[in-house]
Amino acid sequence: MNIPKIILASKSPRRQELLRLMDMEFEVVLKDVDESYPEGLTPQEVAVYIARKKAEAFDETVGDEVMLTADTIVCVDGLILGKPETPAHAVEMLQMLSGKVHKVITGVCLLYKHKYNVFFDVSEVFFRKLTLDEISSYVAQYNPLDKAGSYGIQERIGLIGIEKISGSYTNVVGLPTEKLYAQLVNLNK
Repeated sequence: MNIPKIILASKSPRRQELLRLMDMEFEVVLKDVDESYPEGLTPQEVAVYIARKKAEAFDETVGDEVMLTADTIVCVDGLILGKPETPAHAVEMLQMLSGKVHKVITGVCLLYKHKYNVFFDVSEVFFRKLTLDEISSYVAQYNPLDKAGSYGIQERIGLIGIEKISGSYTNVVGLPTEKLYAQLVNLNK
């Protein structure tokens, strides 16, 4: 396998763990990037737009490595849910997801030799109806302010609330590893 070293521009411990599980050699480098986006984009376009915007911040500093950036959003009833701003906002988001199907969309950008390779993945997540007590105790215990849609699939609310997933599990975690691997092995082709 001839994959160049990866620079991961993400503080997400979940993305880091997924790369470790894939036996990928990587280092983490961070920059603050404005994650705003123009109005009128589809949810898929938003995820890809932000992932590319994050990669553009590194364009002049990347050598022979692959800069990997990603952005995950949750979409329900036509609304894009990013990361909650407060615990109360997290509770509100989880109430919106309760008893419904929502989409988790991760946009990924691979910056390699000044070329941008962008792609995305979409998974559908089916949540059972959650009680306010289940939601409130989750938010208090897990502090999901760093998670799109206010939840982690691998944490309590995901374990007790998700009835079914259609699509990639790792995409819901925050990085579609199947698609990522395919893109990485074809970088030099």
